[in-house]
Amino acid sequence: RNMSSAGPEGRKKMRECDGLIDSLVYYIQGAIADHEPNDKATENCVCILHNLSYQLEIELPESYAQSIYMQRRNISSNDKTPGCFGTRSRKVKEKQQDTPLPEEKSNLRGIESLWHSTLIRIYLSLIAKSTRNYTQEASLGALQNLTAGTGPMPFAVAQTVVQKANGLPSIRTMLHVSHPTVKKTAVSLLRNLSRNTSLQSDIAREVLPDLVLILPESVPGSDIVCETTASICYTLYNLTQNNSHNARLLLSADGLPKIITISMNDSNIFSKASRAASVLLYSLWSHTDLHSAYKK
Repeated sequence: RNMSSAGPEGRKKMRECDGLIDSLVYYIQGAIADHEPNDKATENCVCILHNLSYQLEIELPESYAQSIYMQRRNISSNDKTPGCFGTRSRKVKEKQQDTPLPEEKSNLRGIESLWHSTLIRIYLSLIAKSTRNYTQEASLGALQNLTAGTGPMPFAVAQTVVQKANGLPSIRTMLHVSHPTVKKTAVSLLRNLSRNTSLQSDIAREVLPDLVLILPESVPGSDIVCETTASICYTLYNLTQNNSHNARLLLSADGLPKIITISMNDSNIFSKASRAASVLLYSLWSHTDLHSAYKK
């Protein structure tokens, strides 16, 4: 666990170590099957996998990276139907259409396991079943790592989490835990997921009211709460930027007074949260059909 946080070279060596990742996954699967998701060894295994998934897409060996992007290109080239607004619309559609997970094999080994749907479901299972904060945080953090970035892998993983593995209910539960780091990591994962336009309706329906609920009335003087608040605002920004229905949902959840209060708190310690709230307010005002509701 300590060695897995030793930087890029350490991660590379450990990912390439024959049988290491397979053994970690095997152990966690056994612990879940035996209804023992809270033991210390499981926590260690998940923390190692969390660290090994950090910057995974950037650090993948060339052969893997090439096969992912080649597969993506083949999928895109098969869809030549222009959208309602011609080429631009088609490009957006190609960028975020349903992407199969790369290297999705039944007899996977080693590094391929790190982004396979089997491990994604294991993380979601641990989030739901473990009561150990470090295990919850590491599982959420691994999914956060896998959904970071704008390449085909993050979008594929995001679709698996939201649509194929029904992961939002488990993630939503983590928004209401008392442990601040677990809550912060859950919000950061949702922020990554919310960048995928094809998932925004599902995410808004499932968790937008919860995000508004956990927004503080005013930002307390703690860095972690300030960062969490900023992440919530940016997640809400992603969900409402191009969707008037989601903006109305935020309004009906009484989110506006909280966001206004946070945006006006311009002292240095709150600047990150204040700036994020201001960006969200500016975006909400772009929905001209809601101006009268806002004024009320």
